[in-house]
Amino acid sequence: MQRCHWAEGDDEAMRDYHDREWGVPLHDDRLLFEFLCLEGAQAGLSWRTVLHKREHYRRVFHGFDIARVAAMKERELEKLLLDPGIVRHRQKIFSVRDNAIAAQAAIAEFGSLDRYLWSFVDGRTLQNHWKSGAQLPGTTPLSDRMSKALKKRGFRFVGGTICYAFMQATGMVNDHLQGCFRHKPLAG
Repeated sequence: MQRCHWAEGDDEAMRDYHDREWGVPLHDDRLLFEFLCLEGAQAGLSWRTVLHKREHYRRVFHGFDIARVAAMKERELEKLLLDPGIVRHRQKIFSVRDNAIAAQAAIAEFGSLDRYLWSFVDGRTLQNHWKSGAQLPGTTPLSDRMSKALKKRGFRFVGGTICYAFMQATGMVNDHLQGCFRHKPLAG
């Protein structure tokens, strides 16, 4: 069974993530919020690092319940700076609460975070047909546009590269390589 280059190897969590989650269209506000925050936590690191800490992130950030995270107090966030179960970076930790507040505003305006975020791709997955990992872009004009719009709304750690990784992870773009066993089923 052929997989995308980044999921090959002996890391079972990475293989499972690739095989079951990456690129599958997500339309659940909580899960979209989670992925946006985790992609931000990944900035400057490997996804493997964040993936292996994901369950702990879910515990300390209330299952990424947007309202509960938006209500987190400074002292609660400060305490997380000492928690080795997450990436201990002040701005990344505090950005999760800021992103929850921004997400609430987007939900109030658009009815759901899903509706707002998927509007960047007109509500449907963009299909790519890459043959090798070398063809995959790190950012695109669309992810840069998403980044600019999110920043304007108060989201943090949402640069163009992070937005593109988010779009890949949540199925807004199908970037499974053509030879990967997941490409065709997600090409819908």
